Amino acid sequence: MGKLADIRKTILLDAPIEKVWRAVATSEGIEAWWMPNTFKPVLDYEFVLKAGQYGDSPCKVTELDPPHRLSFNWGKDWNLAFELREANGQTEFTLIHSGWDSEKKTEFGQPHPLIHSFMDKGWESHVKVDLPRLVDHDE
Repeated sequence: MGKLADIRKTILLDAPIEKVWRAVATSEGIEAWWMPNTFKPVLDYEFVLKAGQYGDSPCKVTELDPPHRLSFNWGKDWNLAFELREANGQTEFTLIHSGWDSEKKTEFGQPHPLIHSFMDKGWESHVKVDLPRLVDHDE
């Protein structure tokens, strides 16, 4: 099996950790910067990411350590982790998308190497444009 590199995106956000946590660990927050979903911040909770033309993707919360880390399995192969760290009144946010294998295909029959490239570009936009836009708004 040919393991592919994890997708990692890190950004320093000008927002307190609690505000960033609400954006990445609630159903409403995740929908506002990424994708509609049925997420609940409960360990072992099974939920769905509503991936538009690709249909619904089953997920399961595998780690929950508020307000520092959330991890969940996504589909049959992937794991997504959100890590948060306080940094002088700001929040360092890191997204880690793992489970990539050059020999595997997604549930939709697409080769991992092809989707890895698309997802890398998509995460760049979601993490570095959409998430800051959401948390930079005053409450």
